[in-house]
Parts: sequence; structure tokens; C-alpha cells
Amino acid sequence: MNPPRHSLVSRLAMLFALLSFAVLATVGYALYSALVAQLVKRDDAALVTRVEQIRTLLRDVDLLDLIKQKPELFSNMLGNREALLVLKFPGQAPLIEVNPGRIAVPEMKPMAAGAALDLSAVRHSVENGTPFIVVSATALVTDPQHAEHELQITTGRLLTERTSMLAAYRVQIFGVALAAALLAAMLAWWIARRGLLPLRLLAAQTGAIGIRNLSTRIDSSHAPRELLPLIDGFNAMLDRLQTSFAQLSQVSADMAHDLRTPIGNMLGQTEVALGQKRSTEYYEKLLGSNFEELQRLSKMTDNMLFLARAEHADHAIERKQLEVAAELERIADYFEGLAEEREITLAWRGDGTVWADPDLLRRALANLLSNAVRYADAGTQITLLSQQEAAGTAISVENRGPVIEKQHLARLFDRFYRADASRRGSSDASGLGLSIVRSIMLLHQGSWDAASSEGTTRFTLLFPRQSGVD
Repeated sequence: MNPPRHSLVSRLAMLFALLSFAVLATVGYALYSALVAQLVKRDDAALVTRVEQIRTLLRDVDLLDLIKQKPELFSNMLGNREALLVLKFPGQAPLIEVNPGRIAVPEMKPMAAGAALDLSAVRHSVENGTPFIVVSATALVTDPQHAEHELQITTGRLLTERTSMLAAYRVQIFGVALAAALLAAMLAWWIARRGLLPLRLLAAQTGAIGIRNLSTRIDSSHAPRELLPLIDGFNAMLDRLQTSFAQLSQVSADMAHDLRTPIGNMLGQTEVALGQKRSTEYYEKLLGSNFEELQRLSKMTDNMLFLARAEHADHAIERKQLEVAAELERIADYFEGLAEEREITLAWRGDGTVWADPDLLRRALANLLSNAVRYADAGTQITLLSQQEAAGTAISVENRGPVIEKQHLARLFDRFYRADASRRGSSDASGLGLSIVRSIMLLHQGSWDAASSEGTTRFTLLFPRQSGVD
């Protein structure tokens, strides 16, 4: 089962939503933390201030009597159910205890009477899930007999209101972040959909191109800059496809033409032979002619099969360091008899080595030398020349004969391509020899070249050096 596919627009919208929520939640958390710190500091300072104020009030002698006579006055001064206040002499019952919330008074050591109070004197705890702060300090009081006594002051506050306010603030932060994320998702979806419009147009243009209109190219005049490399790549691919289809169509037409000729010859000759009874010599001659045509067809199919295999990306070759002189001598000896029939002499010179597959090297040289013998003028000399160059070993086959026009040189290595009418009329040439040479050089990652001027035609093959060998 294939996993569900999400559109690019949906992914961008979700990404923006998550990003917006994360950013806003982080900012909200930071603000919330700063607010909590400020509230804690404010509440602690207020509690310390309350103790200092009580200390100041207790310096008045009459106040102690007032506390003993009217303790409810201090209860009214605190004024809420979250406050706690206990005044007592050590070891005695409290003079006043204001604790409307029934908060358990913690046991803690009071600060000394002369010690300055600061925020560190505040003790923090939690009562039934609610923060509770408390401070305990000692104050010196003077009785009517002018004797000093230590009075313990314990005051605290249950932070119910603050807790509720912070909880509401957290809910608001979460709600704002969630709403902003949803809004960001909708905006991102709209923006992404608008932004991807050029891609949809590109897909529509690409989908409209087929075999019948391969010459059509994708218009990049209104495309955004980011899509220009993609459009250029598509157009370059279409150029290659158009060229390949044109070559394939030309190869198919040429192949059909070359196959039709020998087949037509055999059919015509056989039809004439069957028209009436013939002599034995006639049938022998007919069979011999058909045998030559079948040989030509067999050679053509072998060449096509070789080209198909050679152009396969996985075709491997076995390259070796070969003595160039020995290879040139071998190929010259092989064609010596054929050259003598046309009153042509063969010469070769060169030394060093060449990094090549032996069978493929000999086949490439044989194809070039076969063409040279076929088209060289009678009484001339064909030269095989080898030169060691920085890039590798160059091997040339040069002959004297008809000049190949410049416009044909670049296409000589195409399948079934023949330069002129006289070459097309040759019954021995299949038009595949030079294309096989090109395929062999591609396998060797080498190069090939043809030049023809002033009665001299030269084909040159460059075999690269073995990597890592000077």
C-alpha cells in the first residue's frame, strides 16, 4: 500500500502553521516567564514591606496596648482572605492572629530584630496546589515600664488571585498562538498556490509536447528566475529528443532502403527463374548471386547488432597496452591483396603503444582501411600513421582520391550516411562502417576526425592514454 501523498501546497501550509505556532508559543512563554518573575518579585517585596511597616509601628509604646485592646483593627487593615498575620511573644499565645483562610502557619526561624529584611527572607511553598509566601521576623517593643521585649511577626499571603490570573494568561497565549497558526496556514496555502502557478503552467506546456510537435519549446519569457534552469534543461532535452527521433527515423528509412535492395534482387531473380525451366548452370549462377546478397544482409545485421551492443552503457571492453607498429603491420598485411587488385600500395610508420581493446582497435582500423582502399585512386599510396601525443595515441589513415565535400564530413560517422552518389551506389558498402568506428571510439572515450582537401582524405582516431601512466 502506497503512503498518502500530500501536495506541496498543503506541506507548505502545514509547515508555516507549525512554524508560526512554535514562534508565537516561544514568544508567549518568554513573556509569561518574565511576567511571573515580575509578579513574584512584586509580591515578595510587598510582603517584606509589610513586615517593615509593622516593625515601625511597633516602636510606638501605645500601639502594643492598642493591639491587645483591639486586635480586630489589624484584621480589617489586611482586608482579604489570602493574608496571614501572627504577632506573638516567644512561648506565649499570639497577641493577634489574622488567618481568615485557615492557612497552616509554618514553623520557621524569624529574622533577628536588628537584621535588615530583603527578598531572600521570603519563604516559598505550595498549599493545596496554590503558591504561598511567608516571612517571619522579630521586632523590639517597649512596655510601659520601658522594658524591651522581642515580638515575633509572621506574615504571609496565599497567591490564589495571582495563580488564577496566570492560568488565564496561559490560556490566552495558547489561543492567540493557535489562531495565528491557523491564519498563517491559510495565508501560506494561498501564497503557495499563487507561487506555484508557474509550475502548473510549466507542467501544462510540457504535457502538451508529443512526438508530433517535438519542435515546440517551453516559453520562458514570463517564468520566474528560479525556473529558468529547469526550463533550459527541458528545452535541451527536447533538442536531444528531436535530434534522436530524426536520426532514428533516418536510420529506419535508410535501413529499409538497404534491406529492400538485396531482397528485391533475390525476389526478382527467383521470380524470373521460376518463370520457365532453366539449365543447371543458370540455377547455380542464381544461387551464387543469392548467396552474395544473403552475405550482404548477414553482414548488415551483424553490424547493426554490434552497434546496438556497443552503444549499451554496460558494454565493457578489455583494454591493453598494444604495440602500434605491430598492429599497423598486421592490418596492412591483411589488406595487401585487396590493395594490389586496385594497384594501390600500403605504407605505415609509427611506434610506441596504444591503450585499446585489441579486437575493437583492429575492427576500427579495418573499417577505415577498407574505405580507403575502396575510394583511393588507382596507382596511389595509402598511409597508416601513428603519433604519440600528450592526450594519447593518434592513428591516421590517409589516401588520395575524390575530395569529400565539407558539409558531408560532420555526418560521415552517422549510420547509413554516404557522402555522394558514387559512394551510395557502391554495392559493397553498407553505410555502417564509420558509425561502427565512432561507437568503438566512444567505448574508448576517445575522439575521431575526418578531413579532406586537395585530393587527400585523412581519418584520425585518438585513443586516450591509460590513466595514471605518463
